[in-house]
Amino acid sequence: MKHHSLASTVVVLIVASLLAAAACSDSGDDSSEPSVEVSCDDFATLDAGFAVVKEMTVDADTLMAVTLCSNITTGHSWELADISDASVLEHVDSQYVSPEGANIPGAAGKETWTFRAIGKGASTVSMEYSQPWEGGTKRSWAFDLVVAVR
Repeated sequence: MKHHSLASTVVVLIVASLLAAAACSDSGDDSSEPSVEVSCDDFATLDAGFAVVKEMTVDADTLMAVTLCSNITTGHSWELADISDASVLEHVDSQYVSPEGANIPGAAGKETWTFRAIGKGASTVSMEYSQPWEGGTKRSWAFDLVVAVR
């Protein structure tokens, strides 16, 4: 009976070790960058005046992608409101990505913003979803990314 219990324990330990190794292993894809994606549903449940906040820790000289729900058919788009410490982070690029599937009138797409960690420290990227013209709706949604660069 002791032999059966010992064998079971060894099998459990081996399986646990394999699962832990798989969870920690590098996929081998060095091109993958840290990313955050926020859906329309994440913003829909937000109280007025508040921002969805995400956090990330990265190494210096790392590109980060932020993908946010966006629907240009409403006239809204994401605007970079502030980078709290420009010696830590810089904005590299942004682009709108149409909704997947077909041309569905009124369907939400995504805006992907790319930032680079350029120095050690901490910085917050603040963004607002607004209609950019005079008299347009301002700050319908807000997003903050808090980044620690090591």
